[in-house]
Amino acid sequence: MKKVAIGLIASSLMVLLLAAMGAYWAYQTLLEYGQSPIETSTPVELQVERGTSFYELAKQLQSKGLIDNAQKLRWLARIKPSIAHIRSGLYQVEPSDTIDSLLLKIAKNQEKVFTLTLVDGLTVKEWSTQLQNVPHMTYEPNVFDEVLLANGDESHLPEGKFFPDTYQYRAGESLRELLNTSYLKMQQELTLAWDSRDADLPLTSKYQLLILASIIEKETAQPQERPQIAAVFMNRLRKGMRLQTDPTVIYGMGERYKGNITRKDLREKTPFNTYRIKGLTPTPIAAPSLAAIQAAAHPAAVNYLYFVSRNDGSHVFSNTLKEHNRAVNKYQRNR
Repeated sequence: MKKVAIGLIASSLMVLLLAAMGAYWAYQTLLEYGQSPIETSTPVELQVERGTSFYELAKQLQSKGLIDNAQKLRWLARIKPSIAHIRSGLYQVEPSDTIDSLLLKIAKNQEKVFTLTLVDGLTVKEWSTQLQNVPHMTYEPNVFDEVLLANGDESHLPEGKFFPDTYQYRAGESLRELLNTSYLKMQQELTLAWDSRDADLPLTSKYQLLILASIIEKETAQPQERPQIAAVFMNRLRKGMRLQTDPTVIYGMGERYKGNITRKDLREKTPFNTYRIKGLTPTPIAAPSLAAIQAAAHPAAVNYLYFVSRNDGSHVFSNTLKEHNRAVNKYQRNR
């Protein structure tokens, strides 16, 4: 009897040992499965809807061909509960992701981040065309005006009041919130520039500074020239001279502009044609960059009254009309 009992105990221990070894093997196999790479060679967007269970997510991943065994994934979640929390959102599945890293990404709500660049020098109309094709964000036709109203601005004149920059957003986030951030940033930068402006500027308000900055932005793409361009306009304003700048003519022409300005266009009296009107335009003509705003607040200490393009993106600056005409003959009339 004693030998039988010992035999039974030995057999039981062997069974337990084999079971333990089997359980350990299964555990290790599942852990190794979690380190398996996701089955994709290109980035893939994964939309996890609100209320999705882990079971449903596992089936979704298998149906998309990202994993090969939904059942094994569910077993993995049992031994690693940290990866089993499901948060809705749009996620980017990378070829470098493992099963573990993807599930942790979802558990931590690390959604795909998109970028939207509002380019300086463009108009609200040009931005609006761009915004109609932004991925995973709904365009609202009156969104610029709605942001103004939400901030107490009832002018219905959004041009130039939004800061050009690169902004980040997640799928489904509000375009209005993104543009509100842009609006507030412009107000902040404009206030800082106005408060630190040179003391003798012929401007009476932050809005005039914004208008002039937009004209500077459109006149040159050369960063080093902005303070000089600003100085020309300031000097002309002080003397009561018209600004006579082509970008204002183009803005006033609207959709009629087809790439060239004629003498007739220069003679046409629009609210924005600075060959015909005195002083500044009634509104900005584009979104100025921070550099253009700072140039308007701190123009170069020069006496220039004129400038003309060299046709290479740079300009020749002159103090007198005689000097200016020589530069025009050299670079524009090819004399």
